[in-house]
Amino acid sequence: MAKVKFTFEDKDIAEVNTEAEAGYSILEVAEDNDVHLNHNCGGVCACSTCHVYVELGEDDLEEISDKEEDFIDRAINPRLESRLGCQCIILNEDAVIEIKIPDQRKIIGHEH
Repeated sequence: MAKVKFTFEDKDIAEVNTEAEAGYSILEVAEDNDVHLNHNCGGVCACSTCHVYVELGEDDLEEISDKEEDFIDRAINPRLESRLGCQCIILNEDAVIEIKIPDQRKIIGHEH
């Protein structure tokens, strides 16, 4: 199982360490572990609300598509390590992945 660590820009939220099978997206891993990650479009690469920063393990995730890059350009504070959680599919069972979730309070439609 791949190891996935979630950290948060919002320092009031404790980091989450978990495991996931290859084939799952970072968004699915977040949902399965009660990690709040907005996804206004339902996780179909039609918005930028599941924007995350991949701090470790980029090579163990499915390659970024042109469509995903277009939506990342619309995200709040995009960086070189920006990805959409719905498009980050884990490729390897032995992956070690670290994800930082931007402050979700800045996203329109935020519920928590």
